[in-house]
Amino acid sequence: MQLHLYQINAFTDRLFSGNPACVVPLSEWLPDELLLKIAKENAVAETAFFVDMGYKFHLRWFTPEMEMDLCGHATLAAAHALKEIRKYSRNTIIFDTLSGELKVTVDNGKYVLDLPSRNPVTTPLPDLLKNSLNIQPQEILKARDFVLVYNSEQEVRDIQIDRSQFDQLDLGTGGVVVTAKGTACHFVSRFFTPGASVFEDPVTGSAHCSLTPYWSEKLGKNELTAMQLSERGGRLFCRNKDQRVEVAGSARTYSIGKLFTD
Repeated sequence: MQLHLYQINAFTDRLFSGNPACVVPLSEWLPDELLLKIAKENAVAETAFFVDMGYKFHLRWFTPEMEMDLCGHATLAAAHALKEIRKYSRNTIIFDTLSGELKVTVDNGKYVLDLPSRNPVTTPLPDLLKNSLNIQPQEILKARDFVLVYNSEQEVRDIQIDRSQFDQLDLGTGGVVVTAKGTACHFVSRFFTPGASVFEDPVTGSAHCSLTPYWSEKLGKNELTAMQLSERGGRLFCRNKDQRVEVAGSARTYSIGKLFTD
């Protein structure tokens, strides 16, 4: 079987930056075991698979290790593949996902993702996580992901993690985001996943489901700009909407090809 394969850099307007995601359109769903093998072979943080349902698209996300309940950058990449490569005519794309119905709207060259809000709440810091950090946070919160708040952007840049401790954490589909107020934007972050083949995620759209309501309340603003301080880096535009958040960004196509399953 031959399948189309697109690699898209999400949350960036430049090649070789942002978060790379693979996008694989399907005519019907393949066995989960095969989807996971394809994601593992693609060797990026996420591979998005979708099936055209006529009026919307059934979308699923796989890391090389597991299926995810939500992935922002691969959703943006799927929307970009539909609009720019497959020439989908509508400006609003509707995805049916494990996190419910997600809408992506194309607006002035950016893809605006309508995502669920996951407001984090104060929680204790597990010993494994505490012992893995070279700098301790000033505030610890959790929704799906742990949200560790730091005093400055420089502290976020300086974070180092001892993986011998960190990789023992069992967070399911979650990870750990470290964040602080930004110097050239409203807030910055970095994102780490215990035991994952891609340890530091370049740009994590889903983490901003928690970061947006947190920083919106902290800074008294509903519209926020954010930067993820990974090696590749990425820029996000966020809006707090009570039960929902909007996370917007650009994308670039890196490659178009085919994959073979037999």
